Amino acid sequence: MAYHSGYGAHGSKHRTRAAPDSPPLFDDTSGGYSSQPGGYLAPGADVAFSVNHLLGDPMANMAMAYGSSIASQGKDIVHKELHRFVSVNKLKYFFAVDTAYVAKKLGLLVFPYTHQNWKMQYSHDVPLPPRKDLNAPDLYIPTMAFITYVLLAGTALGIQKRFSPEVLGLCASTALVWMLMEVLALLLGLYLATVRSELSTFHLLAYSGYKYVGMILSVITGLLFGSDGYYVALAWTSSALMYFIVRSLRTAALGPDSMGGPAPQQRLQLYLTLGAAAFQPLIIYWLTFHLVR
Repeated sequence: MAYHSGYGAHGSKHRTRAAPDSPPLFDDTSGGYSSQPGGYLAPGADVAFSVNHLLGDPMANMAMAYGSSIASQGKDIVHKELHRFVSVNKLKYFFAVDTAYVAKKLGLLVFPYTHQNWKMQYSHDVPLPPRKDLNAPDLYIPTMAFITYVLLAGTALGIQKRFSPEVLGLCASTALVWMLMEVLALLLGLYLATVRSELSTFHLLAYSGYKYVGMILSVITGLLFGSDGYYVALAWTSSALMYFIVRSLRTAALGPDSMGGPAPQQRLQLYLTLGAAAFQPLIIYWLTFHLVR
């Protein structure tokens, strides 16, 4: 028994002794890279080393400075060329509108016969913005009217079961091309006739874009009352737009210098104005007749 208990005590000592840990099969990388000799750097150490190395390299600094200079010069060239063809300040002038101006201008486009004073107002030889002068042209109404016309064309074609993305794109591109052709024709006519005018490209775009208001009214009337209503609205809006174009170009946009020119120049100016006005009903009909059946 004594021998048995001694064996048990001796055996218990051997059993409680901790066995040496066996080396792991893989290094534990859950907390980062190994810090043992020959291992990888800690996370972020290589990035910090690279950044410090680049910052300390004079050639790298020169390359970065040169690249920044090239980018800055390119940006300045782009802005210069943009301002050369499109003046941002002039463009802002044509969008300086408010709700009251838009409402009154739409009424003037539909009922221009009661309007008396068509002269543009100036302050220190600078024309007042549209929100302060009803006679000043704007590009807000033509832009919104063009978008509305395209959406209305899609609606009309959808009601008639003729809608497709291709037809809608064709309507939009055709309307835009006709307006650009009209503006280019007016610019060419003014150049060939050597008429001194205050008209700019933005002015011509504005006056040419006002036709979309009459086109919208004609299409809506045609959808509600059929082809008879369409032709009645077409006649009214076309005559109103012709009157508006003639009065605006003659007294508001051409200025006093051109109005007091020689008689042949005034006749050329009158022919250009009448030609631009007479062209409006043709474009309105061409762009809207296929939307009403």
